[in-house]
Amino acid sequence: MALGFRHPDRYPQGVQVISVINQKGGVGKTTSVMNLGAALARAGHQVLLMDLDPQAHLSIAFNRMPDPGDPSVYSLLSGQHQIVDVAQPTNLEDLFIAPTNLDLTGAEQEFASEIGRETLLRDALERLAASDGAPDVVLLDCPPTLGLLSLNALCASDAVIIPVQAEFFALQGMAQLLDVLERVQRRLNPRLQLLGILVGMYSKQRNLSREVVDELRGHFGEVVFSTLIRVNVRLAEAPSHGMTIFEYDAQSAGAADFAAVAAELSERLGLQAPLDQPTEPESAAEPKAEEPAAQPEAAAPEASAEPPVEATAEQA
Repeated sequence: MALGFRHPDRYPQGVQVISVINQKGGVGKTTSVMNLGAALARAGHQVLLMDLDPQAHLSIAFNRMPDPGDPSVYSLLSGQHQIVDVAQPTNLEDLFIAPTNLDLTGAEQEFASEIGRETLLRDALERLAASDGAPDVVLLDCPPTLGLLSLNALCASDAVIIPVQAEFFALQGMAQLLDVLERVQRRLNPRLQLLGILVGMYSKQRNLSREVVDELRGHFGEVVFSTLIRVNVRLAEAPSHGMTIFEYDAQSAGAADFAAVAAELSERLGLQAPLDQPTEPESAAEPKAEEPAAQPEAAAPEASAEPPVEATAEQA
């Protein structure tokens, strides 16, 4: 199925490819990808989401999980299909997904001996970027490991977003992840940059939330997005209904927060607002950490969170 992107030459800098990555499970990678993508699409940008996690949570959330043998991220990496064959439309205009399924489970072992194994995804995305149907932004939902699939994502990306939760173990494993990013940048992908750290599950009422944010900003400064994703039960419920937060409850704190993060993201990337779209996102102004725009709702476990998986660093 053709993607149907309508403005292939909108941005002079070309397609922006962003990995959303953390080797820890359950930190909101999938929730961040689907709702950031939706927010960017609502702002008029054309967005492709790619599910690189064999657990296929992103594909399941959009009800787009392919049957075994059908076009998928696995068949893309194995050379059977191109991205235009794999990508499917979602219910939101300008938002597409390249889904995956259990075929991807054994991909790391299957591709381990292949020459150029770390650039399989980059090669596919370069072909897409050179076509007349290239999107503006590609968001990669990475698995909760630092293996070959994550290495492919980093080699293909211009930038990285690291989602964390405002909880005690927020910094656990961060040093290892940053070391991997540095080695990939030095050896395989010089253009790779850390675009931002996105803090989720924030609650003004919790001392620990404020302490974690202070610690992150003390270490990383302005790399931490100023918008914090507040605890929001509607945000947790949306994926189980096959919806982004904007479809499920556009008036919720979760929708306002992700719209604000998308505006920050656009500014950091230098994305131009489309001529037929308003400059500001269609949601509340960016909430500040010290003074959220709305009271947080009762905490709920994130519907799309991945189960913890022991991280193994890939030697770049």
